[in-house]
Order: sequence, then C-alpha cells, then structure tokens
Amino acid sequence: MTELKFAERLRDLVGGVDVLLSDIWGVVHNGLVAFPEACEALQAFRAQGGTVILITNAPRPADSVQRQLRKLHVADETYDAIVSSGDLTRNFVADHAGQKVFWVGPERDNSIYRGLDPVLAQLEEADYIVCTGLFDDETESAENYRAMMLKARERKLTLVCANPDIVVERGDRLIYCAGAIAELYLEFGGEVIFYGKPHRPIYERAIALASERRSQPVTLNQVLAIGDSVRTDLAGAHDFGIDCLFVTRGIHAGEFEGIDQLDPASVKELFGRPPRALTRELKW
Repeated sequence: MTELKFAERLRDLVGGVDVLLSDIWGVVHNGLVAFPEACEALQAFRAQGGTVILITNAPRPADSVQRQLRKLHVADETYDAIVSSGDLTRNFVADHAGQKVFWVGPERDNSIYRGLDPVLAQLEEADYIVCTGLFDDETESAENYRAMMLKARERKLTLVCANPDIVVERGDRLIYCAGAIAELYLEFGGEVIFYGKPHRPIYERAIALASERRSQPVTLNQVLAIGDSVRTDLAGAHDFGIDCLFVTRGIHAGEFEGIDQLDPASVKELFGRPPRALTRELKW
C-alpha cells in the first residue's frame, strides 16, 4: 500500500472517466450553503462530455431534492439526474399498498409519500416501519428511540431505512439521521431494509440512468464516485466495483485537519480499503 496524497483538481483524475456518481450533502453543499467551486467542477466535467448523476441518501423524491438544490443556488446544469434513497423507499411502499405504516421521521419528509396514499398507523397496529429520520434531529439521538425499537422488535416489524447515513453536516454541526436508528434496531436483532448508499440498488439505478443519458451501456471502469463518508460513499463504491474520490471537508473533516498526506498505516486505519485519491474540496 502506498501513501495517499491530496489531489488539488478533479480534472487531473478524470482521464478515461465518462460518469461521475457524486454525493450531494458534504460535497455540493453542507445543508445551509452550496459550495460554488464544487458546482463549477461538475459543470466543467459535463461541458467536456461527461455525465453527472447525483446519488443521495435524502429520504425524499428526486424532484424534492432538486427543489432544495435550487434554493441553495445549485444550478440544474450541475448534473444530469438525481437518484435518491427516498425514491427507492417509495417503490417499497407502493409495492406494499394497503399495509399499515408506522412512520418515524420529521414532517418535512412527507413528500416521500406523495401520490402513494399509505395507511399510516401507530406502532401497535403497523405492519412495518418507514424511518426517514428522527422526529427532532436538533435535540434527539438514536438513544431516544431505544424503547420504541424494543417494542418494534417484540412485534417483529421490518424497518425500512430511507437514509442509511448515521450523521450528516448541517452547517458546522453533525446531525443524526435515520441510519442511526436503523443500526440500533439491528443491534436488537430487528430486520432492516436499507435503501441508499452503501447498498447496491442506488448504484444500479444510477448506472442505468447514466446509460440512458449516454445512449449506451456504461461500464464500471468508466465511473468515478465522489463522496465524504467512509461508511456510505467509500464502502458503497468499493462494494459496487468503482473507484472513489474522497472529499475530506465533510463529516470526517476533524480527522484530516493539518494532514497533507497519509502513510500506509494511517490509510488502513482510516479507510481499510483506500479511495483512489483524496481532495479537501471539489475543484475543477
């Protein structure tokens, strides 16, 4: 294993790459403001003939994600398409029409059910659980859901996790996500279905969309993933068989402060399987 150094520019890494699968939160914005240079980098890649698919663990449909991006002044020209874990979760709900759903998550995620008319019920009556997040992610953690998850386990309910992230940036803070509750439920022996990174369905859908946009099949050696999470972005890319550019300004920023390169031992400790390259922030 060799040392890992920081790459300054995306353009130095995309020779032979036709498709970028880019994370959004932590790469393109931090939940409050967009990163202009990252948007410009993705736009420049597209301008030279590349295809950009944004893949996100947002527990909302792609059109809702697009509206949020527009509010943050991320231009539509930054990407070709969006694949969200919310859309994949919607497919599950549609396939289980008529069953009762106990929904764990904030009201702002209600677009995940748009047009589906699910039967929402209390935990005691539900057939399964959909978790899009915490009811109040400003004040709560997964520990607040321990009693609820124990009760769900007693009823042997399946939990559908619409966002496998454990935490996400919101400005300069880390906020707990649905993945934190799902992992707690797994600890109790509960059954969890994950939609989103690092699991295969979101990558399969992204490659299918890229192939459609390019009017020809995309092979994995043409693809580079970009992300800021070891657990979701890097692991997901490795497991799917594609390279990953790891952005260190995101949720792991504290671990990389003041580091210019990583020795082999540090690479193994931080990543296990290393990314193709590191960058502090996405620039063309």
